[in-house]
Amino acid sequence: MTRRKLRSNLEPGTALWAGRRAQWRVLGISDEDMQKPKIAIVNSSSELSSCFSHLDAVAAELKSVIRAAGGLPFEVRTAAPSDFITSAGRRGAYILPSRDLIAADIEVQVEGALLDGMVCLASCDKTTPGQLMAAGRLDIPTIVVICGYQKSGEYRGEHVDIEDVFLKSGYVASGRISVADLAGMADVAVQSPGVCAGMGTANSMHTVCEALGMALPGSAPVAAMSPKMLQHARESGARIVEMVWEDLKPRTILTAGAIRNGVLTVLAVSGSINCVKHLQAIATEAEVDVDVYDLFASYADKIPLLAAIRPNGPGLIEEFEAAGGARALLKRLERFLDLDARTVTGGTLGDVLANVTVADERVIRTAENPYSTRPSIVIVRGSLLPGGGIVRQGGTGERMMRFRGPAKIFHSRDEALEGVKQGRVARGDVVVLRGLGVIGGPGMAMTSAVVFALDGAGLINDVAVITEGQLAGLVNEGLVVGEASPEAAAGGPLALVDNGDTIAIDVTRRRVDLEVADAELAKRRSSPRAFGAQNERGWLAVYQRTVAPVHEGAVLRGKRKEG
Repeated sequence: MTRRKLRSNLEPGTALWAGRRAQWRVLGISDEDMQKPKIAIVNSSSELSSCFSHLDAVAAELKSVIRAAGGLPFEVRTAAPSDFITSAGRRGAYILPSRDLIAADIEVQVEGALLDGMVCLASCDKTTPGQLMAAGRLDIPTIVVICGYQKSGEYRGEHVDIEDVFLKSGYVASGRISVADLAGMADVAVQSPGVCAGMGTANSMHTVCEALGMALPGSAPVAAMSPKMLQHARESGARIVEMVWEDLKPRTILTAGAIRNGVLTVLAVSGSINCVKHLQAIATEAEVDVDVYDLFASYADKIPLLAAIRPNGPGLIEEFEAAGGARALLKRLERFLDLDARTVTGGTLGDVLANVTVADERVIRTAENPYSTRPSIVIVRGSLLPGGGIVRQGGTGERMMRFRGPAKIFHSRDEALEGVKQGRVARGDVVVLRGLGVIGGPGMAMTSAVVFALDGAGLINDVAVITEGQLAGLVNEGLVVGEASPEAAAGGPLALVDNGDTIAIDVTRRRVDLEVADAELAKRRSSPRAFGAQNERGWLAVYQRTVAPVHEGAVLRGKRKEG
């Protein structure tokens, strides 16, 4: 293989070369090592969450393999956000902005040092999209290592995982579960490191990562710290050194076809609605000119539900892995995919799928025998949401497709939870969670607990919800319109809604409309209305000033567009 000049090899005799030589010599790095491909191991290790607690061991394994393959590894750290831990402060506002902080962390350390490639350790929800955004932005050889899902437990003889704990926490206020039983479930729900054991955002994005071609085939999903996971990590460590010499970069892989492959994959498993904005953000950073919302709208009726993994059905993530995981799912989708899309293997997706078989046809079905033909992810627009909202309808049971009722407005997660507890939400209401979007939250304040509280109060099938805030990938009950855009804080029609206004939702027609006369709306526009939190300093203030609308991927930009 021809050895091209590495960008990390600075000009001898320059100030940058001399300064770096002095810093690295004391670290024990030899002249020979300084000429090798310099590989970042991007690690979001943290003792705050079991999602990340195993990553140091993975990083150590990678260092050894990269050295053996002729590279020089450097471990760098990023933020480590967990929905269950990091959402406690500031109304959960830190969760989505952490994705962009991860991308910026990587940019600062990898681009600042002019490293040659990177291996990214993907774990909880925001790490995978943040890492892929950075890959698209920097466009240096990158491979993602899927670091796996956690083992679940049993409580009183029944399976219990973090999804069950999250859902049942909404039952405490109504007395449907005791605090003692909830604590008992929580004590045994997580039995190992890794991400949530269901088709939440983490496993959805892990599966998407393989569909995009950015992880080795067969990587997702995988049990955390299993021999299979560690073997994929070792193979990725060896492969990244080859990719540097081949100059195989993310923008060669993250094409319009690859993004479309990712969209089809989300539809086939009814993945988390968070994947929509993440895919748009990845495309934006890689400068791929695609409208991900339009892709979801175009393919929603064409791609049926092929795997019904919790919360979409009874299937377990372990069963999905055993059936062949992402690679087997892609084989089922083969005729719909862009098979010419490149992958980190150096070959095409068609090459990867050529000899793949599905190990269990009951778990991953064919398009002719799906779990459901109902669109699993639906983009809805209308007079209330001209930018769009997202409805997750995946699963095998019947779902409510139409709703019309009066608006019941809340402006925070806690206000809404108290309203449900006090009985201020009535059957027939459309619960509107406003002022909680990427600007107003800022960063999309967490609102999943409100959906679970409505379920706990026995209202989930008798009300509808429209939220600007963020929903966990485990939310899949009732008629919930998430990621409503444009948000009230940006002057969208949501800002003009008053309590009691009639809102009509028709998922079949892809519509969400505010039934208020134009003259009345014009009158309301004449009186200024302010929404959302105001942050004068800190990361949330920076985010609030620079974030794009959620339907544009909620990426950061230097200057907010007017209008």
